[in-house]
Amino acid sequence: MARVLVVEDEQVMQSLLDRALRKWKHEPVLVGDAEAALAAFLPGRFDVVLTDIRLPGRSGLELLDLLVAQDPETPVVVMTAFGSIATAVDAVRRGAADFVTKPVDLGFLQLALERTLEKRRAGDELDRLRARADERDRLCGLVGGSIAMRQVYSLIDKVAPKPINVLVLGESGTGKELCARAIHELSPRAQGRFQPVNCAAFAEGLLESELFGHEKGSFTGADRRKLGHFEVAQGGTLFLDEVGEAPPSVQAKLLRALQEREIVRVGGTDPVKVDVRVVAATNRDLEELVRAGGFREDLYYRLASFPIRLAPLRERPDDVPLLAEHHLEALGHAGRAIGVGAMRALTAFRWPGNVRQLQNAVAFAAVLAGDGPIELEHLPPEVREGPAARPTSEAPAGAGEGAGLEARMLELPLREAREAFERVYLEQLLRRCRGNVSEAARRAGLGRPSLHEKIHRLGLDPDAFRS
Repeated sequence: MARVLVVEDEQVMQSLLDRALRKWKHEPVLVGDAEAALAAFLPGRFDVVLTDIRLPGRSGLELLDLLVAQDPETPVVVMTAFGSIATAVDAVRRGAADFVTKPVDLGFLQLALERTLEKRRAGDELDRLRARADERDRLCGLVGGSIAMRQVYSLIDKVAPKPINVLVLGESGTGKELCARAIHELSPRAQGRFQPVNCAAFAEGLLESELFGHEKGSFTGADRRKLGHFEVAQGGTLFLDEVGEAPPSVQAKLLRALQEREIVRVGGTDPVKVDVRVVAATNRDLEELVRAGGFREDLYYRLASFPIRLAPLRERPDDVPLLAEHHLEALGHAGRAIGVGAMRALTAFRWPGNVRQLQNAVAFAAVLAGDGPIELEHLPPEVREGPAARPTSEAPAGAGEGAGLEARMLELPLREAREAFERVYLEQLLRRCRGNVSEAARRAGLGRPSLHEKIHRLGLDPDAFRS
């Protein structure tokens, strides 16, 4: 139902529009001229305005200009005589969402209003998603405030309500299962089961039985009927992890299950209808695997209706402090301080094992540090001795200032300490790169837009480092 402000001076037409709008489940508010419309109108009060062009006093075009200036978000649909199409076109150029001609065809008017309202709803939803993506640093277990992660959150928001398959791509340890769980939890299937199965964990014959189930006596040891993951996940989400490892015979049956929405248990003949949403994941390049003949092309396109790529941690080092804080909270150490040297080493490390490796490193350091702050010496050797800890002939001017902040930073909450560290890190990096933002982004392992965002947020001026 929408609130519609109707501006029409003819009583007969008012009555016709009032009955039609109420029949279409809308709530009309009827006024007879532009002055009354301006008195009734406030930004956000109405979902759409429907106005005649010819009005007593101010014209409909003048009213349109005033309404657009006051609230450009509220769409205006204009009504004009059949012979005044040029006027209607002018109205659209001035900001009208649509127009209908008089005498009004109610079927066409209903279509125009539905189309206009749908565009507004879509725009409002996009604005909501953009706002959420701009402000969030976590979603259903996923953690990160980088541009790359915010884009992932936005994609999850958009695809979760849709009944289509999703393929999550990314290296091991990037959080592919967490992404799949987030899609499930934000979908209409959230009350159903989230059923994960690792396709790489089973031999060929066993994987088929795990996915599709088997009948009693279908093979040695099958002493009873067993339901597979497809049936167990009825009404929910089936997560096929490492789907690229599925053997060809299983790939063929997966394709049939996705196409026909039915499976046949091993040893059985009767098809069983299944109602599941499939989210698959892989750390392999499936397109390359298709070209090499190791994966069915038709199955790939069935699975990859909506691909989401999770960036490795080395491409988003600005998420490391937030992830470290998150893992400490999960371990029961909320607010635990991390020294500047330790944070520098954590941020500079390349993390071949991605988030999972960082989680282990933080747990290791928390044990060694006891009840005190986590320092460089508490980190695992490979992290402690990484790039940030190695001496360099390129040590920038002002490095002493960064080191001198350590004691003060230990007195700050972790979020404030992280921002102070980022400032020191970026100042020194820009100094080393002589204000070259592209080179600084490359060294930091960030995209140029992401680095620009941080520079702007911290109030830094790259030109100040060019000398």
